[in-house]
Amino acid sequence: MGVFDDVLSANEEYASRFALGGLTGRAGKGLAVLTCMDSRIEPLPMLGLVPGEAKILRNAGARIDDGVIAALTLAHERLNVTRAMVVAHTDCAAVGADAREETLRGDIGRLRSELPQIESGGFV
Repeated sequence: MGVFDDVLSANEEYASRFALGGLTGRAGKGLAVLTCMDSRIEPLPMLGLVPGEAKILRNAGARIDDGVIAALTLAHERLNVTRAMVVAHTDCAAVGADAREETLRGDIGRLRSELPQIESGGFV
């Protein structure tokens, strides 16, 4: 038995009933959401969204870094993204509570500076 057999089997089942094939790659609501990689966060339902309405980006601590800037640039140019939410969370292992708001403000400042064509905001 292979180390990935459980998830590959689950993927076969998922693929057999996949119902989102008709969606385009564009963000239906012009929205991108950057949030933490924490698996407790469910970005679509927590924002009242469904598949196809937003682009979802994740990394440790929901941080704006060069990779996120590149992804958002592409999303703006090709995928209808005109606004971005950076959603931090409480009890984050990557960004301590004492630095969370200051870090988020700095990241939003960078995002607004480097991608002014995208309306952006930070949330916890």
